[in-house]
Amino acid sequence: MADILLIEDDSLNRDLFQEFLESQGYKIISAENGISGIKQARQHLPDLILCDIIMPELDGYGVLNQLRQDPTTSLIPLIFLTAKTAKVEYRQAMELGADDYLTKPLMPEELLAAVSARLQRKAILERCYLARCQDVLNEVHKNSIDSASNSIPTQQEITSIFPTVSPFNEVFNFIEANYHREISLSDVAQAVGYSPAYLTNQVKQETGHTVNRWIIERRLVEACTLLRNTTWSVEQIATTVGYSNASYFFRQFRQYRGITPKAWREEK
Repeated sequence: MADILLIEDDSLNRDLFQEFLESQGYKIISAENGISGIKQARQHLPDLILCDIIMPELDGYGVLNQLRQDPTTSLIPLIFLTAKTAKVEYRQAMELGADDYLTKPLMPEELLAAVSARLQRKAILERCYLARCQDVLNEVHKNSIDSASNSIPTQQEITSIFPTVSPFNEVFNFIEANYHREISLSDVAQAVGYSPAYLTNQVKQETGHTVNRWIIERRLVEACTLLRNTTWSVEQIATTVGYSNASYFFRQFRQYRGITPKAWREEK
């Protein structure tokens, strides 16, 4: 059963959407405004978020922007539900990283189809990570090692981004084994038996980086390897290194590398 967070300030619409989706077997977590919605998203980490745009205090764009900046919620699919129909509104939503945009009023079948499509895509990506992506990455690394070019990084060079001697080797081993999936600080903390807050504080004190930053760095190093050694599209690379949203990958790459993925590939 998928968990869906519904952020809607109109109580009538909220109740109607919740009743319908629960009748279809989904577990609904509801929030009456954007601020509450962000809190619920971080607490419950739902499988999907449905969010109104026009809300007091914090509108849907503000919600999406904050969720995408938080590594624990950045990969959760989000669908906007709104009465706004202008093309500029749609473009703004897509540029911020929304996964879909439904205009009100909408038929129940339309809502159900959008929800099903997003959850199905999420499930496909997860199966890809678990069953196929590691094989692809192993093949890329093999080709890198066999290459005569010294400019191509080997697997040993890639994993050396982690401290060689650290009391948190278990953390780094988990990230190394799972960075290509949709993992977060909570997943790492659960795997090693610490609370998320304690773990990230201790790792930052020991290494200078938070757990989330280490996850991002490992993904971006792999992304650079794929940009250099393959002709894959940015979208394919984003999916392979653990991002379900190519736009978010693009923003993080530019934030931490100071250049876009395409420009980096052309440079190298």
